[in-house]
Amino acid sequence: MPKRPRRLRRPSPDAFQPLRTFLQILSLQTIYYISSFVLILFTALVAGCAFSLDLIFSWRSVRGDNAVGWTLSIVWLLCSGIMVIAQLLVHARSKMVLDFSLTLHFLHLLVVTGYEWELPKSVLWWGLQVASAALMVGVGTWACRWRELRPISFGSGGVGGGTVGAGDPSGAYEMVRMKEEEV
Repeated sequence: MPKRPRRLRRPSPDAFQPLRTFLQILSLQTIYYISSFVLILFTALVAGCAFSLDLIFSWRSVRGDNAVGWTLSIVWLLCSGIMVIAQLLVHARSKMVLDFSLTLHFLHLLVVTGYEWELPKSVLWWGLQVASAALMVGVGTWACRWRELRPISFGSGGVGGGTVGAGDPSGAYEMVRMKEEEV
């Protein structure tokens, strides 16, 4: 009996796509540095400090013994909040938030280490990175799950084509009651 030809399977939409993943990481990293640049530049101008790239790429700027270091810490946490929104828009998958958040912080560690030519030694900087990653993972996962679990809309809300359960003005899903069988 002759062998049947094999049908080629289409890749599933959730299949591993390295180029797409790389572009998402690149876009998130770009948004991270652009938002931090804008926020730190604004903060430096308002505070009357001189702006330099050390404020962004140097771990020595995040210190606990002066107001500039604490202000930078708050700005970096605010930048993490902006990155939650970016993650929601770029990949919008709750199971990918942990991977993308930790990758972003690992790449930031590499950039900071490359800029200073040594590993960061500040306890405040490391604590800030842990807090920032925890904020991005926690709030990002919640936001993506909230977006994933919203009811699906099938139109403008009119009769016969509105949202799910549009026939019920109370907003509850319309279900036909089943007759209970008596035993």
